Amino acid sequence: MSLPIMAISSSSPAQETSHVPERRSANFPPSTWRDHFLKYASDSNSMISPTKSDDRIEKLKGEVRKMLTDAIDKPSQKLNLIDQIQRVGIAYHFEIEINQQLEQIHDSYFNFHNSNKDSHLHTIALLFRLLRQQGYTISCEIFNKFKDSNGNFSESLIADVQGLLSLFEACHTRFHGDDILNDALAFTMTHLKSIDEGKASPNLKKQVSHALNQPIHKGIPRLEARHYIPLYQEEPSHNEVLLALAKLDFNLLQEQHQKELGNLTRWWKNLDVERKFPFARDRLVEMYLWMSIIYFESDYEAARKILTKVASMVSIIDDIYDVHGTLEELRLFTEAIESWDIKAKEGLPEYMQACYKTVLDLYDEIGYEVTRKGRSYRLFYAKEAMKNQVRAYFAEAKWFHQNYVPTMEEYMPIALATAAIELLLVTLLLGMEDFVTKDAFDWLLYGNSKMVKAVKLVGRLMDDIAGHKFEQERGHGPSSVECFMKQYEVTEEEAKEELRKQVADAWKDINEGLRCPTIVPRPLLVRILNFARAMHVVYKDEIDIYTHAGTKLEEHVTSLYVNPLPM
Repeated sequence: MSLPIMAISSSSPAQETSHVPERRSANFPPSTWRDHFLKYASDSNSMISPTKSDDRIEKLKGEVRKMLTDAIDKPSQKLNLIDQIQRVGIAYHFEIEINQQLEQIHDSYFNFHNSNKDSHLHTIALLFRLLRQQGYTISCEIFNKFKDSNGNFSESLIADVQGLLSLFEACHTRFHGDDILNDALAFTMTHLKSIDEGKASPNLKKQVSHALNQPIHKGIPRLEARHYIPLYQEEPSHNEVLLALAKLDFNLLQEQHQKELGNLTRWWKNLDVERKFPFARDRLVEMYLWMSIIYFESDYEAARKILTKVASMVSIIDDIYDVHGTLEELRLFTEAIESWDIKAKEGLPEYMQACYKTVLDLYDEIGYEVTRKGRSYRLFYAKEAMKNQVRAYFAEAKWFHQNYVPTMEEYMPIALATAAIELLLVTLLLGMEDFVTKDAFDWLLYGNSKMVKAVKLVGRLMDDIAGHKFEQERGHGPSSVECFMKQYEVTEEEAKEELRKQVADAWKDINEGLRCPTIVPRPLLVRILNFARAMHVVYKDEIDIYTHAGTKLEEHVTSLYVNPLPM
């Protein structure tokens, strides 16, 4: 296969001026957003009075807190309230209260589900999903009561669209061995795809259509809230207090995120990315969305800044290894990162010198931030993760330049590293609170955690499936699709189908990793879960919406950072 190659000059003290190396070009689409968010870098753009809005939010939060803690006769009402609070995006204000309520429900759920009260499919499925999501142990045998004498789900359930939808959502919290949920997923998908028009309201049909495309458990919480709030408003029984708080909270957070994007855009422009790295993807805004999925809350501004800057530079480094650098240049860059010495940049070509200096400056900035908070030990792990990253990139680059297709056993250890997930997971810990200790970093980097490996597997395989065609057209090292096809002598579709099964199994490992008790603090695991959710959304339609600007990711940016919710 001929590779699309474009000659691009690269000056280097070590190179003769007459020699111009041939370089590949991916012809990445330009940024959709460019300077759009620069206007938000100033505080003068705020449309809501902070004092009035803060007072209003505190009053509404007090009312919601009272709803949660008030005694309610029917557990189903409490479950629905918790579900609504989570789905409109305000649950992070009430984590303690929600956990207390779910703990009480969990402690008594055997009596609850064995009684004749509140035994509707919707209630049981909602109970199951909320408890599983919170890490509580609950067996899927709770759904046996909805099966017929032949062990199949009862045909009478087909008319219960709300119940089917809730069961479908619950299925995505599956563990290994949850055969009942495997059956339930097939059953609910079949019947939700062909619901009778007369059996569901227009609002419920919208929810079904959305869920089939994006289940709650694998969705991005902020995007799911942005989608659900208008639907919730259409419900005649919606709670005005929840709705008011959700809208106000969303818009205030949006304003903060706009300002952060403005400041990051200014940093990006000062780096002169467009001129210095014209071969690379210019995706700062999209990267910010991806990284803010991990933690969107107002308290995590500094953490988001660190994570977005590192991730954006890693994206450029990825394109240096995948697209632009010669093998000799990549060797020099790898050695320079491993030495972590500014003097090492002298032997690099000009474009690599700019990248190298930016990386070292950025980690100096990180070092200052973590040291002033008494967490200086974190910088060591951050640097080690970056060194591991470029080593893996270089190993993969050698495969490409040698025209070598490895076996799956050779490919996966390197490819799990080149997905950059481990590096970004380490980086996301840098800006977190003191409950993230040295032990948490050791667990992440050296602990061989099944959950961490599963998150890396989800990202790597979904990326490979989504980017396979584009990458092979432009000239790229082998992906898991090519490796699997060659090793097992199967078609492309057969290889993809097997890799999809591995992704589904990896999600079961992720779900099991959230079970209490956990080895590391649960809030950390939730951030790792959010990372998996981000990758699911970016690659789920087998299109890399990060690489290809102007796709679905543009809609997500618009909904989260451009258009406020109408009050």
